[in-house]
Amino acid sequence: MTIDLRSDTVTKPSKAMLEAMMQAKVGDDVFREDETVNQLETRIASMFGKPSALFFPSGTMANQTAIKLHTNPGDQIICDKYAHIYNYESGGASFNSGVSCKLIDGHRGMFTAEQVVESINPDAYYYSPTRLVEIENTANRGGGSCWDFAEILKIRKICDEKYLGFHLDGARIWNALVVKNETPKQYGEVFDTISVCLSKGLGCPVGSVLVGDEAIMKNAIRIRKVFGGNMRQAGYLAAAGLYALDNNRGRLNEDHKKAKQIGEQLSKLSIIKTVEAIETNIVIFELDKDVNEKAFIQKLKDKNIHIIGMGTNKLRIVTHLDYTDAMHEKFIKILQMLQF
Repeated sequence: MTIDLRSDTVTKPSKAMLEAMMQAKVGDDVFREDETVNQLETRIASMFGKPSALFFPSGTMANQTAIKLHTNPGDQIICDKYAHIYNYESGGASFNSGVSCKLIDGHRGMFTAEQVVESINPDAYYYSPTRLVEIENTANRGGGSCWDFAEILKIRKICDEKYLGFHLDGARIWNALVVKNETPKQYGEVFDTISVCLSKGLGCPVGSVLVGDEAIMKNAIRIRKVFGGNMRQAGYLAAAGLYALDNNRGRLNEDHKKAKQIGEQLSKLSIIKTVEAIETNIVIFELDKDVNEKAFIQKLKDKNIHIIGMGTNKLRIVTHLDYTDAMHEKFIKILQMLQF
């Protein structure tokens, strides 16, 4: 039994999802003639209360397109120092859009409206114009942390007052919605653009959707083309998204429960310095300084358990729909007997 907890992106389509994919009605999406893609876009746009949506092969491309739509070269984005768009998108913000990032030193990947105000550049020609505020929910490097919606509303007010765009990297928005008992439409009412991932918590093999207001989304399909993201019979992939929306959202609490149980067991180990607060499906923990990170990862790997290191003796575990009850039981037992 191999237990892969490196990410919720390691899942494979179930038999039922594959059957749904094979039955998809497809066409040439460049001509906007793929019936299943159109259905997915319409459905997610409706869920978030937005007039427009566009299917993308990756969340990174959806985020990069949003940045391009909101900014011009030389502009500046406000985001957290842990933001995915800054740390894990290969410098795409500067490469693709010619923008810089004003990094906020937030708490677990989240920041306050007051910090946004402090980060807006003065209106002088020798400053880069601030154009966009970006947040990530859940915050990956914050340990799957969920934003306080009241704070999001405060940030929205600042964006309105300062004429700033507001983008949500919703890579794990489905997890946040479940934990906070919130709705997609609440988020659609607040953000100008939202990237919604289907290949993490919902278990699709590929795909994200960018939703937004009609005016800003008008040029989205052209930017996707510029980035090389136009697809042909993409309905086979979109069908996986439709299946996931119907079948895989309701079970996300199972992942959250298992993550908390893993965290509880880790906190009992003498070699663990800290386990960060666990809200969703991500567990981030730190080893004592005299424990070698690579050796710890290898010890688990020798038992066919795969996790990922984050540097500075911090490690990450992510639960997902392919992490079964039997795997969970085995992993907990191994942690209970782990000696180092």
